[in-house]
Amino acid sequence: MQDEIRDILREAKVIAVVGISHKTDRPSYDVARYLQSKGYRVIPVNPGLAGQALLGETVYADLGAIPDEIEVDMVDVFRRSEAVPEVVEDALAHLPKLRTIWMQLGVTHEEAAEKARAKGVRVVMNRCPKIDYPRLMMG
Repeated sequence: MQDEIRDILREAKVIAVVGISHKTDRPSYDVARYLQSKGYRVIPVNPGLAGQALLGETVYADLGAIPDEIEVDMVDVFRRSEAVPEVVEDALAHLPKLRTIWMQLGVTHEEAAEKARAKGVRVVMNRCPKIDYPRLMMG
C-alpha cells in the first residue's frame, strides 16, 4: 500500500478537494494549502462557496462544474462516508483523467471504492495526504 500511495503522490498533478472549507482553521483548508505548497494544483469544490476564490482558484459547486480543460486526476474527499457514493459517481461521470479517489481520515465506503476500482481508478481510504506526503516523499 505504501508503494501505491507513493506512486499516487508522485503522479498526481491536479487535485479536486471536495468539501473544502474557507475557514483557515479547518483540516480541509489546511490540507489543500499544504498540497498546493507541494506543487499540486488544488481545485476547491464546495456548493456553498461556488464562484468565490479560494487559495487562488475558483471554487466549483461540484465535480461536474469543473471545466474540461482542468484535468483533475485525483479527488480528495472531505465529506462524511455516506456522501462518498455521490462524489464517486460524479467523479467517474465528469473527470475523464481521474486516476485516484482519496478519502480522508475517518472516511470509508467500500461499495463506492469497488465501483471506482472497477473503472480502473485507484482508491485510498481513511488516510491523509498531508500525513503521507512527508513520510513517503521526503523520507
